[in-house]
Amino acid sequence: MNSETPSFDLPRRQSLSAQAAEALERAIAGGTWEDYLPSERRLCELLQVSRPTIRTALQMLAKNGVIEIRQGRRNRLLPDARRAPHRTSRLVGIVTPVPFEQLSVAPYKILSEMRTHLAEHGFTTEVLVCPQTAAASSRRRLEDFLRRNRVFCCLLTSVSHDLQAWFSIHAVPCLVLGSIHADIRLPSLDIDYRSVCRHAGGTLLAKGHRRIALIMPDSGVAGDLASEEGFREAFASPNHEGATPIIIRHNGAVQHLALKLDALFDGPQPPTALLIAKPAHSLSCLIHLLKRGLSVPEDVSLICRDQDPLFEKVSPAVSHYLTHDASFAHRLLRLMQQLVTQGYLPPEPTLIFPKHFVGGTLRNSPR
Repeated sequence: MNSETPSFDLPRRQSLSAQAAEALERAIAGGTWEDYLPSERRLCELLQVSRPTIRTALQMLAKNGVIEIRQGRRNRLLPDARRAPHRTSRLVGIVTPVPFEQLSVAPYKILSEMRTHLAEHGFTTEVLVCPQTAAASSRRRLEDFLRRNRVFCCLLTSVSHDLQAWFSIHAVPCLVLGSIHADIRLPSLDIDYRSVCRHAGGTLLAKGHRRIALIMPDSGVAGDLASEEGFREAFASPNHEGATPIIIRHNGAVQHLALKLDALFDGPQPPTALLIAKPAHSLSCLIHLLKRGLSVPEDVSLICRDQDPLFEKVSPAVSHYLTHDASFAHRLLRLMQQLVTQGYLPPEPTLIFPKHFVGGTLRNSPR
């Protein structure tokens, strides 16, 4: 991270929500209430704080196993709630679908620096691998991990819909590093893939292309689903009559991608432009097009949704969308600072729109 990234200085004083949670826990341990807590309004009056502060405090107590939050009913004290208030856990769980060392360079660097900053301020981190292809076993692994460890909060990196849904209904503070599915309400940080693919599709349409294909892994990941949605939206304007979005899904293997490309370009109306999701797949497509005798951009224009340092070092430079790692890391650290300080983040997305690097793989439609 460059020198412009701010230091990860946590406030020395507790947040108002943390103070409220400690006050409530002391009162519970002292026998102030027997089976149920008073209403949120009454707690606000007792502690002289706002309702959002009380709700965050209650989430903290639920995470620590002191109360059970029940929507529409009074919050219940758990059987072992009357004990001395315990020290807040300092463990942050990082839930990822692949082992940490298999992450690509950019996310590995960002997450490593985040772990370093957390360690400097007394927080430990532990990585839990939950593959997307094994939903049931991943959920069991997660539940066992949380049962064995007093986890303060979790950072979720591109986890499955099943795990996102699990966190959305359990009182475990978290931040999703990646896109969230449409039916999930969790705090998240990601690239605005929907807007990126809408912009890329519009850019190619403006250059006269009417047969444009989106090459996308069949992953089911929320960011990829949002990409497809944004790509289709680019074609919605009446000005683009006659243009139809083509979506090609592949399993990520080079051979399968080659078969999909051959079927696409052997058809009666091959595309004149490609929007490709992943850098590695973009390079595979470039090589395969050359094998077929097709030149980029003379015969086929090409845009990659994601970034790679190599894209600006080849000729022609590959058109792509560029997000500076330092800017992304800055946003991540700010959100993690809020999460570990307050124990809560609002369940809403934080989206970053990257810069379009035009490169040399774009031109007007040749036909």
